[in-house]
Amino acid sequence: MNDTLEAPADAAPDTALLTPAQIPLGQPLAWPLVDHDGALLLERGATLVGEIERDFLFRHFAPQRGDHETPAPTPALAIAKPQEPEAEPGVRDLHLVIGALMGLRPQQGASGAPMHPCKLIGIAPNESIFVTLPYVDGRPIEVTPGENVEIVAIASQAVYRFVCTLLAMHYAPSSYLVLSKPANIRMLRERNSIRVRARFPVRFGIGDEGYQGVALARGISALGLSLTAPWALGKIGERLRIAFSLRSGNLDTLIETSAVIRNVQQEDGTQATLGLELDSLTSAGQMAMKVYVFDRQDDVVYWTSNPR
Repeated sequence: MNDTLEAPADAAPDTALLTPAQIPLGQPLAWPLVDHDGALLLERGATLVGEIERDFLFRHFAPQRGDHETPAPTPALAIAKPQEPEAEPGVRDLHLVIGALMGLRPQQGASGAPMHPCKLIGIAPNESIFVTLPYVDGRPIEVTPGENVEIVAIASQAVYRFVCTLLAMHYAPSSYLVLSKPANIRMLRERNSIRVRARFPVRFGIGDEGYQGVALARGISALGLSLTAPWALGKIGERLRIAFSLRSGNLDTLIETSAVIRNVQQEDGTQATLGLELDSLTSAGQMAMKVYVFDRQDDVVYWTSNPR
């Protein structure tokens, strides 16, 4: 009786997922290692030092041999859909957070009148909003329910102006206003930088040559990356060499640069989170970073005026 199992006729052993046992430790790889989508994880000749790095690799990626081409999937035929009219943005589209700074003034006779500072303290399911009652010279401003007010809101990604109707005023347990769902929303200006979620491999090098390991990008801005790594790769202020590919539309740009470690957080005994500020980016690299972030603005982690 022959106990040898034969692979099915349609199997593709050279592109099948690898097991940890198939990736040797302490020895140069005989072939490049790629993720399920073909993204390069480790180059031919790279060495995984220990089990921590290998376990991290299999926890976050699906390693495959990269020395054989995988047939490209046949693109599905695009079916044209009728265009729907654009919906007016709602309060949740503004990325407002509790505590956001706002300015409020009655719309009647508003021209030239100052904005009175207040803060966002809540958003109802119907998108009406709750704000603190503004005070002027120690006294609450004079507004009455049913009156329209203008709001300037400093959101995390931009500054917006909109109009609300004052629905109610409350003085206990603290003074606050209930405002209708914002209308006539207008963006006044964008803030400087945005960080969006990401998930792609980043090769890192600590010495003078080559890349010793692979980390997972969790967030990206135009000038920085947030990484999950198998261990703390260095101290704050130290530099790493990194390489990664950014794919946007038909563009696939390889970026190789150095990065300064701006923060390190040890999550547990097996991995750490690092904030990196990239430097020495080429003009093509800078453009690729901006395009990648722009294409993913619906997947915002947070917006900030700081690139890190």
